[in-house]
Amino acid sequence: MPPWLQLMADSLPSLLYAGFVFTVPLTLLSFAGGLALGLLVALIRLFGPRPLVLLVRGYSWLVRGTPLLVQLFVIFYGLPRVGIVFDPFPAALLGFVLSVGAYTSEVIRAAIASVPKAQWEAANSLGMSWSQAMRRTILPQAGRVAVPPLANSFISLVKDTSLAAVLTVPEMFQAAQRIAATTYEPLLLYLETALIYLLLSTVLTWLQERLEKRFDRHVAPVGAAS
Repeated sequence: MPPWLQLMADSLPSLLYAGFVFTVPLTLLSFAGGLALGLLVALIRLFGPRPLVLLVRGYSWLVRGTPLLVQLFVIFYGLPRVGIVFDPFPAALLGFVLSVGAYTSEVIRAAIASVPKAQWEAANSLGMSWSQAMRRTILPQAGRVAVPPLANSFISLVKDTSLAAVLTVPEMFQAAQRIAATTYEPLLLYLETALIYLLLSTVLTWLQERLEKRFDRHVAPVGAAS
């Protein structure tokens, strides 16, 4: 086996271990927390009192208007100056949750706003409360609209978690950096890591397409019912 291929084979277990133990959990926790935050922000934007609307709009404006890397640095390296200290993993998790929350809130808000007003009227005519109408009628329809962009956000988040390496989180990219520092083969290690991310993104894209097709089967074509 060529030396370069042997190095990649020897490095693969360490990279996969870092991916499964840190990258995957960080991605799942960040997306789950960000999705919950995004839903809350979207509902406030659409139905909340003006002071809260201004507050969440300011949050969304700030997070979407500044680089994620800068936000991570502020949380991990900046906040200790005012006495707020996070360990690397919680700092990265907080940064990603805030970022995902800001972006998914716009997706969810647009999806909810796209539901025809007649659906609200139909829910009201059946005697549903606001929460019942939201849970049983509005959110299921909005979900079909939101699935593609939310899936894209999840795939992007998988790759963005590599930024956690700057906070010393021992995820996959930082594992590659550590191995490259001892083997002096950064090109091979970074290419191998890129290939793992590419494979993971390809699988997630395939799953996204399957999910979208499944949702499409439950949506009647326009003009089908007449």
